[in-house]
Amino acid sequence: MAAAHWLNSVGYLSLSLLCLLATTLQVTSVVAGEATEPSSAASLAEPSPTKPPKCDRTFVSRGGGSNGTFSAPELSNPLNQTRQCLYTFLAAPGQRVLVEFRTFDLRGKPPDGAAVGELPACVHEYMDIYSEMASLEAGELVNSAFGGRYCGPIPPRRRVSLHRAVALAFFTDHAHTPTTLFTGTYQFINASEFEVGTPVPNTLCSFVIEAGKWRTGLLLSPTYPGIYPKDVTCNYQFVGAPGQRIRLEFRDFDLFFGGPHCPFDWVRVYDGADNTSAIIGTYCGQQRNLVLYSSHERLLVTFFTLQRAANTQNRGFKGIFEFSESFVKLDFISKHDAEHIRGSECDQKILSKKESTGFVYHPNYPFLYIQKVVCRYFIYGMQDSQNLERVRLEFQNFSIPKAGDAKPDTCPDGYLKVYLRGQEATDSYDKHDAELCGEASPGPPAFPPPLLSDGPRLVMVFSSGELQGRGFKAKYTFETEYRVPGTAAPGGECAFTYRSEAKKSGEFNSPRYPSNYPSRTNCTYTLVAAPNEQVTVVFDHFKVRADSWNATAGLYGGATCTEDWLEAWWTGREGSRVPLGRWCGPATPGPLQSPRGALGLLIALHTDHDSVASGFKARYIFEPAKSIFGDCGGNVSGSAWGAVSSPRYPLPYEKPERGAAARVCNWFITARPGRRLLINFDHFAVEGHLTERGCPAAVLRLWYESPGPPLELCGEKAPADRWQYLSSSNSIRLSFIIADKSVGAGGWRAVWTEVTVGSTAGIGSECPAACAGACLPPRAACSGLQHCAGAALVKPAYC
Repeated sequence: MAAAHWLNSVGYLSLSLLCLLATTLQVTSVVAGEATEPSSAASLAEPSPTKPPKCDRTFVSRGGGSNGTFSAPELSNPLNQTRQCLYTFLAAPGQRVLVEFRTFDLRGKPPDGAAVGELPACVHEYMDIYSEMASLEAGELVNSAFGGRYCGPIPPRRRVSLHRAVALAFFTDHAHTPTTLFTGTYQFINASEFEVGTPVPNTLCSFVIEAGKWRTGLLLSPTYPGIYPKDVTCNYQFVGAPGQRIRLEFRDFDLFFGGPHCPFDWVRVYDGADNTSAIIGTYCGQQRNLVLYSSHERLLVTFFTLQRAANTQNRGFKGIFEFSESFVKLDFISKHDAEHIRGSECDQKILSKKESTGFVYHPNYPFLYIQKVVCRYFIYGMQDSQNLERVRLEFQNFSIPKAGDAKPDTCPDGYLKVYLRGQEATDSYDKHDAELCGEASPGPPAFPPPLLSDGPRLVMVFSSGELQGRGFKAKYTFETEYRVPGTAAPGGECAFTYRSEAKKSGEFNSPRYPSNYPSRTNCTYTLVAAPNEQVTVVFDHFKVRADSWNATAGLYGGATCTEDWLEAWWTGREGSRVPLGRWCGPATPGPLQSPRGALGLLIALHTDHDSVASGFKARYIFEPAKSIFGDCGGNVSGSAWGAVSSPRYPLPYEKPERGAAARVCNWFITARPGRRLLINFDHFAVEGHLTERGCPAAVLRLWYESPGPPLELCGEKAPADRWQYLSSSNSIRLSFIIADKSVGAGGWRAVWTEVTVGSTAGIGSECPAACAGACLPPRAACSGLQHCAGAALVKPAYC
């Protein structure tokens, strides 16, 4: 029904405009400066064949600037019939019409969206607007774009005619219409300001702007500041002289925003002569401080609007342009392995080529820099699943003068601001890390000092100010960023040192923790204790890739960890190393402690070329050295058998004293020459699990094979399990370490026995008690100890 109503309205308007055309031909002879209604025009000309309704009004320009007001007709309509009143504004050749509503309160209740011209709304009283009519011929209205239907208290936004005419069609079926229902102003304005250059033939709004004719000027959308038309494409081609660049500044920008990719209406700027050139940007919505520069002497701006119903209320854009030879020349960027950021005057970006290096310069280098320019430098290191870099910046020349009365540590004129923490990602340019000006000084301290980014990005903003100077030259270096605390190796390799004299406690981790470590990496962590000190390391997180992880209880290390792994050694002051183990998968290393008299610990991470994992996090503490036995333990020799156990056994062992990194117990057991040692754990309960999570809180290390790293033991031994080990020499060592994060467990007991093996064993009738290929002492069976795993505790008769 609403559509039918609208078609009837169009039919009525077509008839009214046909009458208006005849009237307009008469009105052009009226004295200039007056707005004319059809009734007054009829007194100056022959009566028209069809007399328009009395409520129609026509406002016609007779050349020159003129303006006026309009208001609603005062109507009496006791029968509530539909009344239709046409307000027509017709500009003279070379002019356009600007119509603006001051008040608007049509008595309708539009649903949401009616104020932006949705057709089904506004049934009993409304206004239709047409501002894109090319002529006043009757058929033209049907073909012209419908500008929207409005009612309620929200006035339509201002309109500027696309050609010479604007029509307002007012409809009402109310009994009375006051003149205050709507009011507005009109103005006949000069159309030449919309001709921003030489018109392109057979186009509506395309122009060629040549530097020889317009060095500066305005750039306006076709009906600015009125609502812009739909279904148009306007091209603005800027043609400068060689050596010139073009600056385009949008002072006002208001287009319909359909999303970040601007799928509906947009302005697109090309850095060249046509739409095959590189795109500087595509813009829609509302833009502020939009200033663009061409790279060379040609620029194309395209304004596109979608064909659709009148459902937008945006005004378009207003900009200024300038051709100039004085804008920054870009060769100081292109000659030095950087890339100019299109659309900027002199911004540049520099991307790492994997630990590469280069130089950045002030604009116009090596000459004095240009006044009143702002250039930004975006220096970006690599950041992906395999790479993470940081940027080191070292100045070789620096001269940005400041006024003689400037206060210290201030830069009131020119400056170089440096951002080390990626502030540009959030436009936080007010939060710089350094603001530099003045003259370079070798120091100490050197000025400007070397700068190092916190992450992969370093940004500089150079503002030259009023004074001129020699500027700057700086060397940038992309370094691999491991994100590991500690003293890094000077060569940039993944090697870190932790010295007691520098810091007594701290943390270290795999590269980029808690993110995954990179592949193809070898990292070392060297912990150096002072004389009469020991260092303890406790792992709080551990996950190193091991796709072929198939370790069994107590059997893991070099044979199992063949992809990525962590290794550790005791280090001696004479340069020797004692291996402690190799770990991978989920098996967290047990706490580590260097022995008395050692230099410290060396820890190494190796990763291959395949998948990665989150790595590890550990903490260290340097403490005064304990005895070689630690907090408990001892030296055992001269006996044929015996037993050692965890502190307080059979009671649960306890965590270390408060403030201590660990509790350590070391036992050294030595048999007679030519003998070996058999050790059997008849009870074992230490927090952890060898294959599922390792031994992060407590561990028992057993040295029974030489050479080779110790066996790590934790978890709980089932009664039927056999944890029995035969030494390869006449000595073994046990080291039980309880970390500060331990919660305690039942503990353990181990029975050791001096045995003979091989030709001296006397296996057979001469060896009454054999176990695991070794011969036990004859009287061992009388001890009541479980010398042999799984054997019955039966005392022979000779006991």
